[in-house]
Amino acid sequence: MKKLLIATTCLIAPLPALAQDPIAIKPLIDARLRWEDVDQTGKPNNADAVTVRVRAGFEAQLPSKFSLLAEATGTLAIDNDYFNNTLKSGKPTALFPTVADPQTIGLNRLQLAYKGVKNTVVTVGRQRINIDDQRFVGSVNWRDNEQTFDAVRIETTPIKNLKAEVSYAITDNTIFGIDGQFNAKGPITGHITGDNVFATLGYTTKLGTLEGFSFIVNQNTPLRVQFSSKTFGGRFAGKYAFDKKTNLTYTLSYANESDVNLNPNRFSTNYYYGDVALNSHGWALGGGYEVLGSDTGGHNKTTNALTTVAFQTPLATLHKWNGWADIFLTTPANGLADAYGSIGYTLTKIKPLTSLGVSVIYHDYRSDVANLHYGHEWDAQILAKYKKYAFTLKYAAYGATAFATDTKKLWASIEWSY
Repeated sequence: MKKLLIATTCLIAPLPALAQDPIAIKPLIDARLRWEDVDQTGKPNNADAVTVRVRAGFEAQLPSKFSLLAEATGTLAIDNDYFNNTLKSGKPTALFPTVADPQTIGLNRLQLAYKGVKNTVVTVGRQRINIDDQRFVGSVNWRDNEQTFDAVRIETTPIKNLKAEVSYAITDNTIFGIDGQFNAKGPITGHITGDNVFATLGYTTKLGTLEGFSFIVNQNTPLRVQFSSKTFGGRFAGKYAFDKKTNLTYTLSYANESDVNLNPNRFSTNYYYGDVALNSHGWALGGGYEVLGSDTGGHNKTTNALTTVAFQTPLATLHKWNGWADIFLTTPANGLADAYGSIGYTLTKIKPLTSLGVSVIYHDYRSDVANLHYGHEWDAQILAKYKKYAFTLKYAAYGATAFATDTKKLWASIEWSY
């Protein structure tokens, strides 16, 4: 963090001499009230969480193509009958299911951006980083306290249709906020240090964008070193329009992941993903298949003992993937194969609402190796928008096998942003 502050100071220092130029300030306000109920087999009590999350700040357009963004965040638990996975939860995990929304207050973003070089943006400071579909790096905006990074990020388009992004992050500011995280092994800080490098290079064609990526996750916090890895892969995503109201979207992705530095295991495993959706006159029909592989021939670096290690994406927006019940936030050792299908319908002219959408998703989960059935899940959502308001009613029902326990989750929320 010290290096980051020095770099930020060096960029800000020349600005006072230009103070006579006009400065445009845009307020940033986002507020959300949400109720989350979790019914999990094996827990004697349901989790009942009513929380209010508020983010407030500003973005200032400064002279010489600089901009400064500052934003604070706070979460208040009105009803906290749930285990929030921190040391100060107040509710034992043996009695309550987990809702990962602890009370917190702190600095969400503080970043300085520079756009003085043609088609290039350099951003320094605590910032939100969402890469592509957030499968590998994302802000986890579903939770009250989002994930941000203390980082330097460069985004550039050196020639037409070619875009490159490189980020170097020294701190992962997790969703657990000021109280940090807690598990059976002890406390884990809410700010995980390390040397993380995220890089993408994409070329856009009429059929879609072909991209190569590299994600090096090097986490120094002792109870997170097992997630240290390097991932290299490629992605192709695009859309084909049949007419103005009908189109086909598609995504294909492959990656290989292996260990780096402090990871106690040596391994190499693969990732495969394919998704397609047909959108027509408000209807959306889609499906896909995702495999987070497993290496059964991995071994411990110290003892040389054989171990089974799965593909992990610890910095992803994980709630978007493998079901909203959040059963697979950590990939099982034998890997995960997720086959899913979805159907949805959205109305955009339904007064007084701006839009109204309904969607249903079905998942069938299996292991990558050993032919294990991990259960299935139904997810459903109703999303309504009215001007600056968003109303969400959302449900997830995971049906277990021997792998986990039956879990049902229900959310109702209202969000307002300015």
